[in-house]
Amino acid sequence: MSDLTVFRHLFYCAVLALGSLLPTSYSWSHGSVVDSGEGCVIRMDFYSAHFSIFQPQTRGHRQFCEDLPDVSESVFVLEYLHNSLREVPVDFRIIRNTSELGRFVRWQDVEALDNIELLTVFHQHVPPRPDGVLSVMHAFVERGNYVGIVTAPHPDQDTLYHAVFPFSVGRPLWQRADVLLLSLFAVLAAAFYTVRKKRRPI
Repeated sequence: MSDLTVFRHLFYCAVLALGSLLPTSYSWSHGSVVDSGEGCVIRMDFYSAHFSIFQPQTRGHRQFCEDLPDVSESVFVLEYLHNSLREVPVDFRIIRNTSELGRFVRWQDVEALDNIELLTVFHQHVPPRPDGVLSVMHAFVERGNYVGIVTAPHPDQDTLYHAVFPFSVGRPLWQRADVLLLSLFAVLAAAFYTVRKKRRPI
């Protein structure tokens, strides 16, 4: 068996092991937040905005799309991509995610809640922003799973548009995908080195 074949076998085994370690609620899906290739974008029907989150007290200027590593002050920033969004008020809410759907929560699930006020940890009604930038700050005090909800009306019609993005705060280190992937590659590198060393003629 060649070294490359051994390495491939180890890689497939490691990937399967990684999949079994990830929590069932973990998903690469980001709800209404998507990676545009040039940063994250939040979509509300035909409205959209560049989207980023900062934790200045603990992470400086590092930007996040959703999952936040620390239980800390967090600043949510939307930079509007449509002029019509500058003309309307925007409702920004964060609720605790108690749904069994985890990452798969959508607006229909939020709409069906009969206790949204009890679940709400942050709510702010933002007036129209002519400069096209919405910025809100919330200091989280508990780790856990949350759902962000952004609502904006049509400028002329009696229609509301919604964006829903599930995210976590203070996720334990062993559950974070970046740490798991780094660990995976470290294990693969060590295994490949060990196999090469054993197969090297004396």
